[in-house]
Amino acid sequence: MAGEESTILLEALEGLTLEDFQEFKKKLPHTDIKGGWNIGRDELEKVTHPSSLISYMGDSYGEGAAMDIAISLFEEMNQRDLAEKILDEKVKEYKQKYTEHVAREFLQYKEANSCLGENLSVRDRYTNLTIARKSWDQHGDEPGDVSSDTVTTQTLFEPSKDGQVPLITVLVGASGMGKTMTIRKVMMEWVEGTLCTQFDYVFCIDCKELSFSKEVSMVDLISKCCPQQRMPAGRILGNPEKILFIFDSFEALGLPLAQPKDELSTDPTEAKPLETTLLSLLRRTVLPESSVLIATRPAALQSLGQCLEGKHYVEILGFSPAAREEYFHRYFGNDNKADVAFRFTRGNEVLYSLCVIPVMSWTVCTVLERELYERNQLLACSKTTTQMIMFYLSWLMKHRVSNAWQNLQQFLHKLCSLAADGIWKHKVLFEEKEIEDQGLNQPQLLSLFLNEKGLEKGTDHVNVYSFSHLHLQELFAAMFYVLEDQDGMVSDSRILAKDVNMLLESYHTSRMDLNVTVRLLFGLVNPKSVEYAGEGIGCRISLQPREDLLRWLQTRPRGTSHPREVMKIEDLDTFHLLFETNEKSFVQSVLGSFTGIALQDVKLTLYDQAALCFCIKQWAGLLSVTLRSCSFHQQHHRQEPAKGLPRQSWQQEELHSPLHPLCQALGHPGSSLQSLRLQWCGLTEGDSGALGTLLATLPSLVHLELGDGALGDDGVRMLCAGLRQPGCQLRVLR
Repeated sequence: MAGEESTILLEALEGLTLEDFQEFKKKLPHTDIKGGWNIGRDELEKVTHPSSLISYMGDSYGEGAAMDIAISLFEEMNQRDLAEKILDEKVKEYKQKYTEHVAREFLQYKEANSCLGENLSVRDRYTNLTIARKSWDQHGDEPGDVSSDTVTTQTLFEPSKDGQVPLITVLVGASGMGKTMTIRKVMMEWVEGTLCTQFDYVFCIDCKELSFSKEVSMVDLISKCCPQQRMPAGRILGNPEKILFIFDSFEALGLPLAQPKDELSTDPTEAKPLETTLLSLLRRTVLPESSVLIATRPAALQSLGQCLEGKHYVEILGFSPAAREEYFHRYFGNDNKADVAFRFTRGNEVLYSLCVIPVMSWTVCTVLERELYERNQLLACSKTTTQMIMFYLSWLMKHRVSNAWQNLQQFLHKLCSLAADGIWKHKVLFEEKEIEDQGLNQPQLLSLFLNEKGLEKGTDHVNVYSFSHLHLQELFAAMFYVLEDQDGMVSDSRILAKDVNMLLESYHTSRMDLNVTVRLLFGLVNPKSVEYAGEGIGCRISLQPREDLLRWLQTRPRGTSHPREVMKIEDLDTFHLLFETNEKSFVQSVLGSFTGIALQDVKLTLYDQAALCFCIKQWAGLLSVTLRSCSFHQQHHRQEPAKGLPRQSWQQEELHSPLHPLCQALGHPGSSLQSLRLQWCGLTEGDSGALGTLLATLPSLVHLELGDGALGDDGVRMLCAGLRQPGCQLRVLR
């Protein structure tokens, strides 16, 4: 044995009387040992000095176990002061080792596109995200800028506006929004002593690994965080207010969060079914003074809200414009390359909008790093999420698959089956047997798409696999429904039925977590995606499901309360699905069944606006648009208008108005829009220029309502300038 622990133990043994020292030796052979071997009486007879005894104990039991045994024996001998002193040192030593373990686990990481063995630093790569605090009963974002109640990793655990310090914080974000990277940032700052200094221990638990746990206690969960070290559980749990538990990928558990309170646990050492143990922590029946941070996708938000007592959660909204540029510079590490890549991306409105999602910024940088100068090819494929991911897969195949092309096609069919089965079962972690049963145990191909990880399952050590990113699993799950079967492939009764209608109906009625899979499914039936799948990864995609998708969108419940009312689209999701197809004829076929838009309580991100505007430009039959309590993310920073130049001021304000893209789309050639209602949308003076231009150039617009805005005198003047134009035929202005 070595270090501070052995020094403390030596001092304790040397302080014993000869009689007590002999008693200590006498008790040793009767100690219950788990692992290692006990010291025989004959050997102990030869030991006359405490230092020799410590050496024997270290060799026989191991350093950690030797300390535990010494503490136990001192307590039996009623030497409680000595036991307490050694325990204090053990806790101190454990905390130091645990901190070092966290540093190794979290300060560096690997990305799917990093070179073999290359570790990336969280400090060098992490870029601040826009994170907003929201109320559980908030059905939509409040009008206006969300920045007034934004949080960062530094303020995540500080009191909210009502002065309350939340013991449970829920961090919500869609797939690829940076939840795991944010957690890495929290862990890194705790190790460095710049964050969460009120906590002695921060335990981060990956819920994807918990899916294999049947019965666990809170002590079991903690031990998973530092499995190499013997944990002084009693001392750690004795100060629960000094503990922060972090649960990453909570939605992967798919657990019911409703159980009678009398079934919950109050004992942190009691093993119960996983859902019971977790719910006991969340419902505060076990370790109620501890703090909890839960990172989850939105699918689990509703059930969490029902079982938690807090008033707020926080949501990751993605990269701000400045953060996107910063990320490019952090990714490339070379200012010249970063500038070229960012200018290229900034010039493509849709691609730039996609980069609000951190994983899309990563994908774009990954592709641009290799394909920087093939601009036409990149522009042709980067219009939608689906095409961007398909392009990345094509790049992956081209650069990393050598002579395995023939096997690749069969492999991908099986991979899609695995992905779809996992999505249906809320499963992101697959055991080795599942990989073998699917015929996927081909290391060269498997490592392209799946990460391998060792995991303790009971007393066994098993290898488990997960897709390198959830977006990839969702894309392959969507591909499962559209891939043409290969000649000679044998049908397997265990494989899911390729029932597109069942997928769509499940999504519509109960499985909102299928949103990304369904959206990517729409993107895959785009002819450009079909072309890329064929040329880039050698898979034939069937366009047959297009008719099912078209019929489903046309017959979804419509926003009508009276037969005479216009048929309105009242959900943003429809526009995203149509945007993903990126095909004008398909979009026009769907929108031909509708004549109006009615959205309420929606904060329109740049990506939302891109989807909405794309659809409006293809919609000749759009007659009315009503937006209530909606707000718009800005594409540009506002600039002060030049004094004394009214026309320049108008143009400048119009350009930087968040309404500018919408007004531009509404005024597209062939537009027949008659009514526009913008109620409680937080309009400002800068929006008047865009509205004035729309009035002047769209003679079909006869009804305009602007409610609860702050247009100001200059804004009213700009609006009036549009009203005076010959092209304005407005009849009603409210």
